Amino acid sequence: MNKPLRRIAIFCGILVMALLIRDNWLQYVRADELNSHKYNRRVEIERYAHERGDIIVDGKAITGSAETEDSDFRYKRVWKNGPLWAPVTGYSSQAFDSSQLENLEDGILTGNDDQLFFDRTLSMFTGEKKRGGNIVTTLNGDAQKAAFKGLGDKKGAVVALDPKSGAILALASTPSYDPSVFAGNSMKDSDNRQKLLKDKDKPMLNRALRETYPPGSTFKVVTAAAALENGLYDDIDAKTESPLPWTLPQSTTELKNEGSIPCKDASLREALRWSCNTVFGKMSDDLGNRKMIEQTDKFGFNKEVFTPVRADASIYPEDNKPQNAMAGIGQASNRTTPLQMAMVASAIANDGKLMQPYMVAERQAPNLDPVYTAEPEELSRALSGENAQKVQQMMETVVEDGTGTNAQIPGVTVGGKTGTAQHGLNNSEKPYAWFISYAKTDNGSPVAVAVVVEDGNANRDDISGGGLAAPIARDVMKAVIDSKK
Repeated sequence: MNKPLRRIAIFCGILVMALLIRDNWLQYVRADELNSHKYNRRVEIERYAHERGDIIVDGKAITGSAETEDSDFRYKRVWKNGPLWAPVTGYSSQAFDSSQLENLEDGILTGNDDQLFFDRTLSMFTGEKKRGGNIVTTLNGDAQKAAFKGLGDKKGAVVALDPKSGAILALASTPSYDPSVFAGNSMKDSDNRQKLLKDKDKPMLNRALRETYPPGSTFKVVTAAAALENGLYDDIDAKTESPLPWTLPQSTTELKNEGSIPCKDASLREALRWSCNTVFGKMSDDLGNRKMIEQTDKFGFNKEVFTPVRADASIYPEDNKPQNAMAGIGQASNRTTPLQMAMVASAIANDGKLMQPYMVAERQAPNLDPVYTAEPEELSRALSGENAQKVQQMMETVVEDGTGTNAQIPGVTVGGKTGTAQHGLNNSEKPYAWFISYAKTDNGSPVAVAVVVEDGNANRDDISGGGLAAPIARDVMKAVIDSKK
């Protein structure tokens, strides 16, 4: 072979070798990456070629699948009463992916999860059509409906927990939205989503998990717990060392109480009953910022919470003395989610034991066999059983004969705490109405609730936790109790 031909042969051999290497690289090394790549349309077509599994509440599907028109994606997600369940499920869209449970549990719902490998393999031999698995939630349908009915057309959120297990019983956020309106991939779906994103009321914001508010006076139960846990006070009916007026530390500003309530040297019980700012502000100052942070950490503050949907961290800040005093009454830079305040009420109702909140009770294969069953998990010991029972006595006084009487349920022991949280520059905005509570029956506490209401249409003087939020909490608690009869 002459020299030029030899060079051409070698060059061609190199090209063939490069082609083989490239082919093997694509087929074996990058196979998984390319198979799951967002621009691999065949993967998306296969994903929507069969019906998606359902999300279950009270044994019934709250979701479904519908055939699409004029699309190579055969099935799209639909909801039964989408606005009611969107804060729980999130959305699943052919064009805009998914969120919350629809996203986190996508493997089970599409049938592609490794936990369903045996089921997929078996269907290859039986010839059965591929199906997605189901997600069984911990939600209580009656409690969810009561939460939405109570919030009505107001902005706000409700979270209800089972104190003994941490199971989420209600998770409401208003205004809400219907995920079905943009579940497809048409221009109409895109326009519907844009309208929701541009809505000034932010219907797609999950206020129960992703919005933080000043907790106002509901936070005083945390300050009371810190005082008991650190030995600042022991007897909830003994007088505290709380002068009136009381001046914020390093300041000439006097901390005010609402109205002419009896707050001078008030006991812990009376101070919580009438929501005395001076008592709890001084209490927080006496404890100091570090001890307050340590107590809030035990309740779950200062870190994200996963339900499995992520909830924003509630923050009790490192701050100076006057700001720490204000944070101790739920103001200043103290910020919390409704979920977090439900966790506070839950821990107190559960004799100090804080359970991990969760909303997935079971994952099911397409044949309904469970592939995962949740086990309750203790998150922390927020306070001792003895001190938790003291705080319970205080909260029950609030509902029996204090600011929280609107939460009373005949024949049921209810503990609660009202809150009216100021916000805006120099408190210029209308306040938020808060209420946290729990109910007791002969079998312990089946439910703890947190409610926050942003009622921009109400008169400022009519906004209060006892007036706006407590009745909602009462109805949610009653719904849970009645559902267990």
